[in-house]
Amino acid sequence: MREACRISAGALKAAGDAVEPGITTAELDSIAEKYILSQGGVPNFKNYEGYPATACISINNEVIHGIPSNRRKIEAGDIVSIDLGAKFEGYHGDNAATFACGDISKQAKRLMEVTRESLYKGIAAALPGGRIGDISHTVQSFVEAQGFSVVREFVGHGIGTHLHEAPEVPNFGVAGHGMRLASGMTLAIEPMVNAGNYGVKVLPDGWTVLTKDGSLSAHFEHTVVITPDGPKIMTVA
Repeated sequence: MREACRISAGALKAAGDAVEPGITTAELDSIAEKYILSQGGVPNFKNYEGYPATACISINNEVIHGIPSNRRKIEAGDIVSIDLGAKFEGYHGDNAATFACGDISKQAKRLMEVTRESLYKGIAAALPGGRIGDISHTVQSFVEAQGFSVVREFVGHGIGTHLHEAPEVPNFGVAGHGMRLASGMTLAIEPMVNAGNYGVKVLPDGWTVLTKDGSLSAHFEHTVVITPDGPKIMTVA
């Protein structure tokens, strides 16, 4: 599983490093897929429940699950969320990050910073003997204190021999509630944060999720393992 996570992290970095004005989302997807295959992995999003690509690439007010396209070019000032994973010898990795294309607005920059920080605060709360709600409450309370909102309709998850496993890991909730955390658990923790309201809608393509109010959205994710000494991030290139 560590190898699956290493490959996932490397693919995310390769795609993120390629974000620039004029590149298409399909080209970013190809970069990610080629990296995963070059490392002996398999893209685990591709054909998952019918999803057609290696990566989900979501721009500006798109929250998650944006489908790569040869017709979609990234422009200066965009923020680009890339979510992808790899399977290696039966085990899965999953990670995401939001990247800036050139100079971005102050709001977009702050949104990205808060979302990234909320991920690491959530990870720090994933302690053996604690509860899922400890992670959820930590993310929500930090994000809302910054004036942003956490998406409610999509959540993090367990991960291992399947891409999505129990338990769900919401980014909102009450500390001290939910499943007990234990050493050996592997979780994909992934705050999705909107600059405006937390409401979202799904496009007719059945995949792409947008903010209802048109506000910007950012997304950061790591796969972590809970150990006796606390959480360890596995999606490191």
